[in-house]
Amino acid sequence: MITTTNLTKQYPSGEGSVAALQGIDLTVDTGEFVCIMGQSGSGKSTLLTILGGMCRPSTGQVTVNEIPLYNLDDDGLADFRARNFGFVFQSFHLVPYLTAEENVMLPLAPLAMPAAEKRLMAREALEQVGLGGKEQRLPNKLSGGEQERVAIARAIVNRPSILFADEPTGNLDSATSDQVMALFSRLHQAGQTIVMVTHNPENGSYAQRTIRLKDGLVQQA
Repeated sequence: MITTTNLTKQYPSGEGSVAALQGIDLTVDTGEFVCIMGQSGSGKSTLLTILGGMCRPSTGQVTVNEIPLYNLDDDGLADFRARNFGFVFQSFHLVPYLTAEENVMLPLAPLAMPAAEKRLMAREALEQVGLGGKEQRLPNKLSGGEQERVAIARAIVNRPSILFADEPTGNLDSATSDQVMALFSRLHQAGQTIVMVTHNPENGSYAQRTIRLKDGLVQQA
């Protein structure tokens, strides 16, 4: 499903540059749950943003379902992202004055479909993450784990080919983290392709395969 070829990423630093990624070649198969691990500064979050079409590499290419992402212009890339990817981040990024249901509907806003259909899709996604019956609650009326599950529902509402997660339990206690990771495991068992960045070995144990980065290079794939 995902193939990368000689990915590099340079960031300006003073009069020179810093290499965040140095020639990354890897593949992710359809239906895999892959974990990307590495110390702070290893390049794992940079790699995730490039795989997810959010940051153009300095050199190299990412191919998703035979589409070379970075041959697309910015509008084409944004459209491809919206239709094929879901994203979950460490910060939940929920809109505080919108209900859980309305937050989950946000990725559907650009799509031409009846509002009732969007609402139904949002409710189905909330049901899928165990929040049926809490559709009308505002974020401040939900626990941290429930807010993260709303964020996951928002990420899967458009039925993405690939779910990307960057430190999805970073702001949660250990018991709530286990609940969220169990949810990721259930999504994977249902056929969802997942690429997750984490520094937590316990979270990494839920994945089928671990890609380890060090200094922008793949140490283990």
